[in-house]
Amino acid sequence: MSAVQVDALRSVLNPVGDAQGLPNSQYTSDAAFDEEKLAILHASWMGIGFDSDVPEPGDVKPVMLLGIPLLLVRTHAGDISVFQNTCRHRGMILVQQPSNVRKVVRCPYHSWCYDLDGKLQVTPHVGGPGCNRHDSIDPDNLGLFKIASAVWLGVVFVNISGHAPEFDKHTESLRSRWNEFDGLDLHADPQSTFSLALKSNWKFAVENYCESYHLPWIHPGLNSYSKLEDHYNIEETDAYSGQGTSVYRQLQGAQGEMFADVGRLSEKWNTAAEYIALYPNVLLGVHRDHTFAIILEPVSTRETRERIAFFYTRECARDERFQALRQRNRDLWKTVFEEDIFVVEGMQAGRQGVLFDGGVFSPVMDSPSHNFHRWIATRLITKRAAVGAHGEKSGQ
Repeated sequence: MSAVQVDALRSVLNPVGDAQGLPNSQYTSDAAFDEEKLAILHASWMGIGFDSDVPEPGDVKPVMLLGIPLLLVRTHAGDISVFQNTCRHRGMILVQQPSNVRKVVRCPYHSWCYDLDGKLQVTPHVGGPGCNRHDSIDPDNLGLFKIASAVWLGVVFVNISGHAPEFDKHTESLRSRWNEFDGLDLHADPQSTFSLALKSNWKFAVENYCESYHLPWIHPGLNSYSKLEDHYNIEETDAYSGQGTSVYRQLQGAQGEMFADVGRLSEKWNTAAEYIALYPNVLLGVHRDHTFAIILEPVSTRETRERIAFFYTRECARDERFQALRQRNRDLWKTVFEEDIFVVEGMQAGRQGVLFDGGVFSPVMDSPSHNFHRWIATRLITKRAAVGAHGEKSGQ
């Protein structure tokens, strides 16, 4: 790594008024994207799906995460586990489409079978025709590779490296901030879940979501009642950042109907709402009557997929009386999220300008985005230092 690259990252660590943003290469270089996979994405707790993706025991759903085949499984105990979607025999993909497998995940190649806890149960003809056992094949040591996972606010998280801090530690500060939402009985409306495709690096989606500075120009409809001056910054070093509003207006139906509150909340939430990016790739929104989650899937250096789900009380998520209101809520938010597409794609295009040096931050308006940049830069510097030290030792 050149001295110029080191200086470009270190300048991100300066106080917000003196800092520069991440250098162009972090958005345009395939090598930088590959580096982030290991140093940031694999090493952190990433969102990969929603608990509603596997609602019933026996439900399975394959997910491809940064080229790694994973499998979400709802066990008979009602828990969600995540495994590598690879048979331990010859590496065949086990499940290719969402389905309910009842009790057994069967490999389509040689019919090796695993239970919903990942334990190898059946190895047909492994010892020859009619002989389903062999001394060299130990089922206890050939279960599916289990991936560290957790579920919070309807989102399924995984840690690919297995070396991240415990999930409760990872979310400790945000759980404390949103303690009133922790443990609530929230239910997704499957009909409201949708996806968006962005021709943009995944980081632009995070930093745009963090700040409200763009609200008057990009979201005029939202700004008509929840104005820029009604918003406040939210920042937690090394964890998350975002924005809140003190003016949240509940949606009403044609007959004046409204969604029920998601729980017994304090008076703050009568009019407040908050929108926080939990690093690296989960964007969350909480309101008195619903929550939402956006999972960012980094596809490539210049391509990102967003998957959005909305959560309500059980009755409001499932009762037909609220179907029209759920659809209207989905459509309103979809409009807001779509308004951001040209912004993140525009920043991606702008980073092709070779003279751009990462830009500057408004100390008042941009500190949530700077907080995210600092989180990225810190991890890259630490990873590169460790690689450099290892190389020096190897050279000795």
